[in-house]
Amino acid sequence: MRIIKRMETDFAASHALAFHDEFADGALNLDKWLPCHLPQWSSRVLAAARHDFALGHLRLRIDPDQPPWCPEYDGGVRVSSLQTGVQSGPLGSTRGQHRFNPRSVVREAQQRRILCAPTFGRFELRARANIPPGTHVALWMIGIEDEPEQSGEICVCEIFGRHATPESTRVAFGVHPFGDPALVDDFREAELPIDVREFHLYSADWTPRGITFHVDGQQIGHVAQSPAYPMQLMLGIYERPSETGSPTQALPQDKSFVIDHLRVHRPVESAGL
Repeated sequence: MRIIKRMETDFAASHALAFHDEFADGALNLDKWLPCHLPQWSSRVLAAARHDFALGHLRLRIDPDQPPWCPEYDGGVRVSSLQTGVQSGPLGSTRGQHRFNPRSVVREAQQRRILCAPTFGRFELRARANIPPGTHVALWMIGIEDEPEQSGEICVCEIFGRHATPESTRVAFGVHPFGDPALVDDFREAELPIDVREFHLYSADWTPRGITFHVDGQQIGHVAQSPAYPMQLMLGIYERPSETGSPTQALPQDKSFVIDHLRVHRPVESAGL
C-alpha cells in the first residue's frame, strides 16, 4: 500500500491535468470534441454522433433509425463517436487520418482542426456500457498523420458485447501499427470479473518506453513499444450488422456508452496539447 501511494504521489508531482471533460454541463463542449467519426471518408452528416446527457453523464447511442456512417467503404456499420482532431486532403484524395479501407478516398474535405493531440501521458476513462452482441465500445487514439507513417493506434480499452456478461468482461487493449513501420501489432485481451454495465475506470500510461494498461487501478498488461508522435482521442460505440444477424434491423436492446469523465495527464515538461 505504501508503494502504491508513493507511486501516485510521484505521478502527481510529475504530471499535470492537460485535458478533461466531466460532461456535467448538459451540452457537448465543441472546443473539446468533434461530434462525428472520421468524416473525411463519409460526411459530417452521415458520421454524426447520436448523443444526449443525463445525471451529469454523456450518453453515446446507436438508435434504430441511425444510418450507416460510411456505407461505401464500411458497409452497414453504424457509429456514434467523438474525436479531438481532424484533417484531410482535397476531395477525391487518399490523404486523411485512419484510412481504414484501402479503397477509401476523401468524400468530404475537412479543414484541419486539432483540439487535443498529446504525445505521452495518462489517459483515463470512467464509463459504463449497454452493449448487446454486435456492438462494442472503445477509447482509442490515432496519429494526426502529419507524416503518413505517423498512423499507429493505441487502444486504451475495447469491449465487445459478445464477450460481456454480468459475471465477466473481456477488455481488449494494445497497439496496432497500420502504416507505422516502427510498430508491430500487439493486441491483447484480459478477462476480468466485472460487469461492463456498471461504471469502471479504464486507463493507460503512455511513456517513451511503452504503454501500461489498467482497469480500476489494477494493471492488466504492458506493451513494450511506443509511438512517439501526437495522437488524438477517439471515443465511441459501434454496431456491426454482420454480428447482429440482420443488416437492416437493429436489436431491440438499448445500445449506449455512458461516460462519466475523460482525463488526460501530461508530463509536466510537455503539458501543452
